[in-house]
Amino acid sequence: MRKILATQITETIARLCIEANIHADPDICRCIHAARKSETSPQARNALDMIIENMQIAETEKMPMCQDTGLAVVFIEIGQDVHIQGNITDAINEGVRQGYRDGYFRASIVADPIRRVNTGDNTPAVIHFKLVDGDKIKIMVMPKGFGSENKGAVKMLTPSEGLAGVENFVLDTVKKAGADPCPPILVGVGVGGTMEKAALLSKEALAKMYDNKKDPYWVDVEDRLLQKINELNIGVAGLGGKTTALGVRILTYPTHIAGLPVAVTIGCHVSRHKFAII
Repeated sequence: MRKILATQITETIARLCIEANIHADPDICRCIHAARKSETSPQARNALDMIIENMQIAETEKMPMCQDTGLAVVFIEIGQDVHIQGNITDAINEGVRQGYRDGYFRASIVADPIRRVNTGDNTPAVIHFKLVDGDKIKIMVMPKGFGSENKGAVKMLTPSEGLAGVENFVLDTVKKAGADPCPPILVGVGVGGTMEKAALLSKEALAKMYDNKKDPYWVDVEDRLLQKINELNIGVAGLGGKTTALGVRILTYPTHIAGLPVAVTIGCHVSRHKFAII
């Protein structure tokens, strides 16, 4: 049994909160640069130039890429051979508190969704725990801005609607989102499970956008959806052109014979997330 101090988790979370908001994901940077080369719209190319410049400034000046530094979503996989000395939930929230304080990031969380009094330190985080084999802890911090989060959707399709129903729902969700989620966007899709499982899968999909472990059947669906989304002419910052989305990722889970849950989570062009293993 391996022992890990809760303070180690706090320190790691604090670091990841800062890194995720300041340092762009290399895969996303690569896609944005590729989009800049292939884009034919002058307005879209100019907007992509500004996005690239903004990322470079954030990197060199140690400033957030966006003023909306998000609600901290934390995915944490705990090896069953790990004993944590201390309260892990408290440790995670303390890490978020320290990271947002030390990074001078905006406090965006209200304690009650209706009375809306700001907590002042961007806590609590939304935390998803998973127990796995091994003696390590894998942590992912995803600061989720709400310009894109507000445009997500869940729908309980009937099995008879099939793949066509899934694709139509994804396209309809992106159409309704328009320019609001700061395109070029990343589109995470969850299919199967229950209503809440599909939603969780769609959010995880954003962090696994460029994961090579893919089912060829769903790769074809992802490619087809990406092409259709980029034909919508929403474009970078809503200015038109062929770069509405940088990627589509679909994660699936077994479901009930009577259901076909589908969820879409949209990530803005920075779609922030960082990983660490303790």
